[in-house]
Amino acid sequence: MRDDEQPDGDRHSAIDSSGLNTADTAPDADQDDPASSDESITDELAALLDDGRTYAEAEIAFQKTRAKLAGVSVGKAIAFALIALITLHISVLALAVGMVIALEPIVTIWGAIAIVVGVLVALTLWLALMAKRQGSKLSVLFGSSEGGSGR
Repeated sequence: MRDDEQPDGDRHSAIDSSGLNTADTAPDADQDDPASSDESITDELAALLDDGRTYAEAEIAFQKTRAKLAGVSVGKAIAFALIALITLHISVLALAVGMVIALEPIVTIWGAIAIVVGVLVALTLWLALMAKRQGSKLSVLFGSSEGGSGR
């Protein structure tokens, strides 16, 4: 039988003659029971603890993945820096050879070699001096403060 064929009285069997739903008018015995509210609080705390544990596990997994990616990136960065230093070294050698070849017609080959080596040694000494100054600044910065001056 279809809905439009049912008599009007049978159409809404859950609604009584006052128009109220009889399923909703039954007294709720759990509302007044303090033991059931304690159980619901306990259930909520257990669910909260479980959610916290799940969050912590997910955060740890995320940080592990992040650390792995960072490790891979650091490894690649070190490899690229090492390759850059190698190519820089080759470039300096090529520059030195080119300078010797360029200076050879002006001075003898031995003079050209002496000039190029002298300039490179002077550059190396200047860079070493600059590194020493920076190291001294660093030692003053991290030195002990005993003795007043920190040195």
